Amino acid sequence: MTGLNTSKPIGILGGTFDPVHLGHLALAEAALAGLPISEVLWLPSGSPGHRGSPVASARDRLAMLELATAGHARYRIDACELEHGEPTYTVHTLTRMRAQLGASQPLVLLLGSDSFLSLPTWLRWRELFDLAHIAVASRPGHDASAVAPSPDLSEEIVRRSARPEQLGASAAGRIARFDMPPTDISASAVRAGLGAGRDMRDLLPAAVLAYIQAQQLYSTKETRKN
Repeated sequence: MTGLNTSKPIGILGGTFDPVHLGHLALAEAALAGLPISEVLWLPSGSPGHRGSPVASARDRLAMLELATAGHARYRIDACELEHGEPTYTVHTLTRMRAQLGASQPLVLLLGSDSFLSLPTWLRWRELFDLAHIAVASRPGHDASAVAPSPDLSEEIVRRSARPEQLGASAAGRIARFDMPPTDISASAVRAGLGAGRDMRDLLPAAVLAYIQAQQLYSTKETRKN
């Protein structure tokens, strides 16, 4: 998967999106601005293998994601995993996508800094580099004080670091960083705020907030983090 190609990379943004919030959208917009990707492919997970089950149903999470991304020409949703009840892992997702799109299509997995630092805890994490590039969102004033990567991850960073513009030259295997505005939003905090009756207009797209209110979602507090 390292041969020269002419296809523009596809950015992949996965998650439970429980609910999708403005932090997710900020990351997607920063990726489009800072990386040579043609689009952001949103991948809502069914039952993620590394965390608890989502609070909202698959139907509701997909509906909210459709509302949040509506009208954006460079956003696309792949809802395939929502149809499966078994746990899903990123290595399985990327293997499926690679089989569908072919060996030469550049794929770029978009991650926040915290998710990237946890990469060595993911199932078969080193295989991810055979399937996609990884682009890490860097937040000014945040990453400088972040926890240092593990020795295993540091080794991969040294081996694989690249500039964003290099991601289109091969299908997979590089690590690049891109800048995004400082954000401090988590889905768990959003759910807790909704459960407590707080105003969430600054954290959620208006259409998503209206859907949540109409469907009476997240009416009780919980602590699962996303």
